[in-house]
Amino acid sequence: MTSSPADVLELDITGIAHGGTFVARHEGRVVFVSDAIPGERVRARVIAPQEGADASTRSFWRAETIEVLEASEHRRPHVWAEADVSRDPADRPGGADLGHIDLDHQRALKRRVLTEALDRFAGSGLEAPEIESVESGDGLGWRTRVTLHVDDTGVAGPFAARSHRVVPVTSHPLARPAIAEAALALQGEAPGRIELVEPADGTVRIIRREETERAPRVQRGFRKRPTPEVIHEMVNDRRFQVDSTGFWQVHPRAASVLDAAVYGILDGHVDEQKSHYDLYGGVGLFAATLADLGGTDIVTVESSARATQHAAANLAPLEVNAVTARVDRFLATQKRGRTGAVVLDPPRAGAGRQVVEAIHALAPDAIAYVACDPVALARDLGTFRTLGWNVDRLRGFDLFPHSHHFEVVALLTR
Repeated sequence: MTSSPADVLELDITGIAHGGTFVARHEGRVVFVSDAIPGERVRARVIAPQEGADASTRSFWRAETIEVLEASEHRRPHVWAEADVSRDPADRPGGADLGHIDLDHQRALKRRVLTEALDRFAGSGLEAPEIESVESGDGLGWRTRVTLHVDDTGVAGPFAARSHRVVPVTSHPLARPAIAEAALALQGEAPGRIELVEPADGTVRIIRREETERAPRVQRGFRKRPTPEVIHEMVNDRRFQVDSTGFWQVHPRAASVLDAAVYGILDGHVDEQKSHYDLYGGVGLFAATLADLGGTDIVTVESSARATQHAAANLAPLEVNAVTARVDRFLATQKRGRTGAVVLDPPRAGAGRQVVEAIHALAPDAIAYVACDPVALARDLGTFRTLGWNVDRLRGFDLFPHSHHFEVVALLTR
């Protein structure tokens, strides 16, 4: 008899998948299971497919652990009590998908994810590095940015894992203490989204985005959102201005750690006589790193006009050229010349073949690739390698404990 998505299955967990789920097989079909650990045997409820999808023809299923029959030695009480396996899966908040695993084993599993991505997409011969811890302790209290949601009844909280249903919680263990306190104090909010941000000054900003909110009208019928507050972040002794709603790393040490990593792998590769590029540059973090390495002709490229404005201000003493443009379109206008180092820090989807080939056409001396997604990184490294590039060094950083996310920095040379 063939199983259906309404079933509760007993499954042996054999691996971890990219994205924080775990791998089992049932009657030849792959099942991706949440809240498990490789080596465990669990009871899991299969998630019904979206309306209109035929479950019987799907090559894989998704399931949620509802009971652990044989526990791994690495299982721990979940760091977020509301996300514990003892609760119904529909009531478990998302955002801490490895919180039931001891920290050392979390890093080992993240390395396994990176290893499998490199083996599958980057070609042979690359060894995944150990995933380095950036802090001592329990891996809690690091999120400087938290997004909550308010439902139609006024309840504020995170979404349940893999859903858009708001879950009320009594704690936020991954958040900075001041953010956790502010989050739990929210009462009577209008439906929508709430972002809580704690910049370097330690004062929590609460940014409300109500569902009914409408930006004021301006000339010619266009709508314009209110200008965000400008906040400041610190990396060593350098101050960066950024919109409160703009991108900045969520771990308070992440920017400094990545700055040091890029500095370390590019040391000796920045020739002051050549041009250097910071691609997907945001507010200029790695352009500043290139300047610290001795670069004098530096261009930072970012599609967000607000971020580019901040980059220009942040880097004014360094005389960096801040360009507002999509990276692919910018590179299409550049000619092969005396290109030194390129820092590549793309979004989660990666750079993609077009951008990789355009960077290759510039013939730089070295590339520092900063990645937040191991599969996207592996795909891009595979493309670089087919173009003749060597991956000289890889470093991994566990900047987001108790979640499946981590960062990798790679050095590529011709």
